[in-house]
Amino acid sequence: MTHPLQVDEVISCIKNRWEVSYDIQLVVRLETLYLQIMWAYLEQKSFPLDEEGYRLRVAEVIEVVNRLGQASEVREWLLNVNKRPRIGKALTFKLDAKDSLSEFVL
Repeated sequence: MTHPLQVDEVISCIKNRWEVSYDIQLVVRLETLYLQIMWAYLEQKSFPLDEEGYRLRVAEVIEVVNRLGQASEVREWLLNVNKRPRIGKALTFKLDAKDSLSEFVL
């Protein structure tokens, strides 16, 4: 069994990889759940969250990832994705939430 993602691990990975703390979100499109790394980042003056709010958002996202049992897949993707987020274009990872999507989406 893979060990769950941790908030500090994800934030460190993002910051080490791209030198800023990009926002992450869960998005549902056509009954499919995606993890997205957005182009906005904590160090921007216009970013709507403070550090505590950012950490809480990351925690909420990775809680869902961990509950889906997708920690190792997301970890691998974060470590190896070749692109970087650009304005208007997030990095997107499709999560395998087949039978449990309704559990995570209202």
